[in-house]
Amino acid sequence: MPFFTFFRGLAVCLLVAPVLAVLTAWLQWDASSAVVWQGLLDTVLPDYTRTSLFLCALVALGVVSIGAVSAAAVTLFDFPGRQTLSWLLLLPLAMPAYVVAYAYTDFLQYSGPLQNWLRLHTGWQGALWPDIRSTWGAAVVLSLSLYPYVYLLCRSALAERAPQLMEAARLLGAGLLRRIFRVALPLARPAIAAGLALAMMETLADFGVSSYFGVQTFSTGIYKAWLVMDNRVAAAQLSSVLLFFVAAVLWWEHRAQDRLRFANRRGPARSNESQPLRLGGWRAALANVLCLLPVLLGFVFPVLIMGHALWVGSQQQALPWAAFGGWFWNSLRLGGISALLAAALALWLAHGLRTHPTWWRRLSTQLAGLGYAVPGVVIVVGLMLPVSWVQLHWPGSGAGYWLTSTVLGLIWAYLVRFIAVALQSVQSGYARIPVSADESARMLGSRASDIFARVHWPLLRPTVASALLLVWVDVMKELPATLVLRPFNTDTLAVMAYQLARDERLGEAALPSLALVLAGLLPVLLMAKAQQK
Repeated sequence: MPFFTFFRGLAVCLLVAPVLAVLTAWLQWDASSAVVWQGLLDTVLPDYTRTSLFLCALVALGVVSIGAVSAAAVTLFDFPGRQTLSWLLLLPLAMPAYVVAYAYTDFLQYSGPLQNWLRLHTGWQGALWPDIRSTWGAAVVLSLSLYPYVYLLCRSALAERAPQLMEAARLLGAGLLRRIFRVALPLARPAIAAGLALAMMETLADFGVSSYFGVQTFSTGIYKAWLVMDNRVAAAQLSSVLLFFVAAVLWWEHRAQDRLRFANRRGPARSNESQPLRLGGWRAALANVLCLLPVLLGFVFPVLIMGHALWVGSQQQALPWAAFGGWFWNSLRLGGISALLAAALALWLAHGLRTHPTWWRRLSTQLAGLGYAVPGVVIVVGLMLPVSWVQLHWPGSGAGYWLTSTVLGLIWAYLVRFIAVALQSVQSGYARIPVSADESARMLGSRASDIFARVHWPLLRPTVASALLLVWVDVMKELPATLVLRPFNTDTLAVMAYQLARDERLGEAALPSLALVLAGLLPVLLMAKAQQK
């Protein structure tokens, strides 16, 4: 038992170490650190704060508008195409936000096909709308990519009791609009807040869209401070400020989840009278348009644009199919290794909490899952800070080699970032196994290993498989950690899509971008199937 306790503590320390390294950077405060901090206050820190908060506000408005409206439409009303749209609305989850940014930049920019066609047929001159590479453009792209967080939680909350309560309000004489705004939406308010908090964390963590659009957020500023300015103190200080904002959003998300669990207590079983309101005519057409538009803008159009760019690029020059095989293999290999380690570690932590639910095991499991809320660029800084300190004091230690010249540092960053995904899946699987099953097995003389092998594992296999798949796809789409920590000649699909798009080679960037979309489709379709069940 002490042996496993020691290794459990060691694993948790390794997962929490990057975050602690960023925070402990303030313990090394000296005159030079004060100068750097004053320089940040006088130059870039106010701009980073304003831009990040403004971007979050725009994305919040977008994801709530799209997610809540579409969730209310498919939950509270019945119209032709409703069942199909209920899972089609999940498809933007398969589309990395930076791929949407590449697609719309090529299509909507001044020299893009849409403006060229309009100028040719209308005679208009100059730019017909502002450049999409701006804060508002980043907000639109992130809103189209992140609204499923609000949609999923809001739909689940409304499906629990909203039809029954709306039926009761109708019998009391309330009109339709009053039933929607006074009954249904207040019931879904905790779910909307929880989904909004998740979208905010993704917005603060975003690097691909902000960097490609030239929006000066904290993530792009940290990347610039470390790799362009070679100033690790400034990078650590900016990372700690970003962690403060992430911690505030995370606290808000936990409060929303607590209210969500309270609001979603099951009421009486749904009766035949409390069914979704049937729509017809122009109302049904409007509901279809409101639900179909986010799918078209967030998934279908970007795929068509990237597919067209791929076709045009293949006509003009040979696509890098040979190099694509290497990128795909690197993504597949890194994702597979990280997913196997994350699933095994999550299974070990969850099993320990199940068999001996002590305060230490509960705390260590919660600490292990904190990394998902931490942006990838902050994790990179947290890994590089102690290595640079070791290299400074012991130049011959080789710490930098093991972290940046092998895949060890990259897999470490992936585990810190995505262990929470595997933990959540495995813990939800354990929650569906009654404790009485363990007690019955112990009464029949089974040992702990036998209980795991014969009771837990057969029931957890689908959950572990889902955790593997989710982590695998998340690792393949991860950009900032891979961009900084990848060893030489270990380019992945995400890295090459970013670099080729940045060099305005969209025809070549479309190849790895569409591969990432196809990889992300599988877990989304499985999620849609589970939601329908």
